[in-house]
Amino acid sequence: MPTLLLRLQGPLQSWGTTSRFDERDTQLEPSKSGVLGLICAALGRDRSEPVDDLAALTMGVRVDREGVVLRDYQTATGVINAAGKVDLKRTVVSPRYYLSDAAFLVGLEGDSLLLTQIHQALKRPHWPLSLGRKGCLPSPPVYLPDGLQECDLIAALSDYPELSDGAGRQVRRLLLEASEGAVRLDQPIAPFAERRFGPRFVTTLPLEPQEAPCS
Repeated sequence: MPTLLLRLQGPLQSWGTTSRFDERDTQLEPSKSGVLGLICAALGRDRSEPVDDLAALTMGVRVDREGVVLRDYQTATGVINAAGKVDLKRTVVSPRYYLSDAAFLVGLEGDSLLLTQIHQALKRPHWPLSLGRKGCLPSPPVYLPDGLQECDLIAALSDYPELSDGAGRQVRRLLLEASEGAVRLDQPIAPFAERRFGPRFVTTLPLEPQEAPCS
């Protein structure tokens, strides 16, 4: 089964899955909901459109460079109170967490025609792409010219050249969807406008080169 590779690298990334109220968290690796949201932007899919075909893809992540967690905060004045009225005297502080200087190679395994469509869309995205939040822009591009690989997920992630320059904080490992493991609540089960996500299992493996590199 073919695999499509994406490069997620930039000054800041943020992959929240358990944010509540005014605090916005980030996972240490890209979330499936965040990656599929990026793909929807490339394809030009509205938040109200179904994502069942995208959610059926199997995702893996190769960590080439760990990010440094940063904490920032925003303030908002004139927020709506419990009575539904604007309170001009109330200021809300909202902590925001980011990953700085991280580098990830993400793989999606599944239907060949769908992966080809996504690959083409990443080259010329319909809407701007971001790494979890709109302010987190990718650099270099998410699109990889040779990103469509004719091999399975593990082989594609293991064999592709390293994204990191090898300078510091390098803990290379693979995170793969599995039948058991750590639970991530980032599996879309409805259009993104409904904000409904289910669990999926993720297992972590050491990075081991494959004996037969894929094309």
